[in-house]
Amino acid sequence: MNPKEVIDYAKQNGAKMVDLRFCDFPGLWQNFSVPMSEFDEDAFEDGFGFDGSSIRGWMPINASDMLVVPDPTTAVMDPFAQVPTLTLIGNIMDPVTREKFSRDPRYIAQKAEEYLNFSGLGDTSFIGPEAEFFILDDVRFDSGPNHSFYHLDSVEGIWNSGREENPNLGYKPRHKEGYVPVRPMDSYQDMRTEMVQLMEQIGIRVECEHHEVATAGQGEIDMRFSPLVDMGDRLMWFKYIIKNVARNHDKTVTFMPKPIFEDNGSGMHIHLSLWKDGNPMFAGDRYAGLSDMAMHALGGILKHSRALCAITNPTTNSYKRLVPGYEAPVNLAYSSRNRSAALRIPMFSTNPKAKRLEVRYPDPSCNGYMAFSAILMAAVDGIENRIDPGEPLDKDIYSLSPEELKDVPSTPASLEEALDELEKDHDFLLKGDVFTEDVITSWIEYKRENEVDPIRLRPHPYEFMLYYDI
Repeated sequence: MNPKEVIDYAKQNGAKMVDLRFCDFPGLWQNFSVPMSEFDEDAFEDGFGFDGSSIRGWMPINASDMLVVPDPTTAVMDPFAQVPTLTLIGNIMDPVTREKFSRDPRYIAQKAEEYLNFSGLGDTSFIGPEAEFFILDDVRFDSGPNHSFYHLDSVEGIWNSGREENPNLGYKPRHKEGYVPVRPMDSYQDMRTEMVQLMEQIGIRVECEHHEVATAGQGEIDMRFSPLVDMGDRLMWFKYIIKNVARNHDKTVTFMPKPIFEDNGSGMHIHLSLWKDGNPMFAGDRYAGLSDMAMHALGGILKHSRALCAITNPTTNSYKRLVPGYEAPVNLAYSSRNRSAALRIPMFSTNPKAKRLEVRYPDPSCNGYMAFSAILMAAVDGIENRIDPGEPLDKDIYSLSPEELKDVPSTPASLEEALDELEKDHDFLLKGDVFTEDVITSWIEYKRENEVDPIRLRPHPYEFMLYYDI
């Protein structure tokens, strides 16, 4: 839609309010609303002012004024608002220079798409994330100078198999046995269907939904692939819809990678393919039906994976999931079909249009705009420099001996280690000013000061189990 069409669309839907949304540095949607009477076609040029110093990782208080300029192509009626509300995603600009803001994650994604076009390697990067999440009934947590705790509960949790529920009807998925059961074992199918229908209502195409492996309401909904910036927008809507549908059912959703001990965590496998002039560029006659370009893209992603983790797995909790010896894809190898490899080439279809790479180590705590862009830039670096990915690893990696694994690199063991890797290896992200030195430096500083250090400084509850009596 263009600005005039957006105004007409709002009037046709009886919009009374306009909600302006943008993504902060860590990856959460922020918003403010204006009455429809304050909104006209000029808003798409003039934008709306807000305090950038109150947004995490952005501006200092002495340079806090910023603009959000709505993108008319993102107009959607909010499916949850009690008062009819037009929703628009905005781009962030400096009110004085009118330049786009380097730390706006959506702008980073826009520049990544532009760089792909500039490189001549392709004109479209299709992204398909598979985000997992937990639907819970109760969450409580707190931390202070003399205490720290969390408590999660789910009516589906196997730990509730003996609870008096007046009556307890059973059918609670056992640890690691929750993958795709039918009702009544899967008690959330209707809720996930409601989520899917609302996604389709606002224009998000969904391929499937299902219960995932873990107990306690783990689920997955897969959106159909879409161009990079558009998929960044869709992932924001995806999380918004899932959280609000759950809230309407008196449930709560978390996209934390590892909220539950001794069961599977939540990943977000990211599928990538490059196209040019309507043709898929990753299909060919090399390993698993890949082209030379795809093989070199694999090489680039593998080469930079340890640095990528600082963006694709950006929380301290991410590394509770990426632990060697379990089912997480920590080994930086590639394979066809083999889900134990960090990079996989799906073999569901022989259609060249379906040929793609699947990066399996990311998780849904990431900022989608930045994670998709970083993976694309690593792939482009691999193609431009013809990086050899080495030989595939088609064995079950989890069954290999330490001797067989000694030459296979692994993902970082902590966020701190991942940030160190990003500090050393980020030149590939700077091409075309997609990521800037300011963005990389600010990201590393923000993560160290606000996440790594606060976790490192606090006693862990389990340390009392181990050490209180020493």
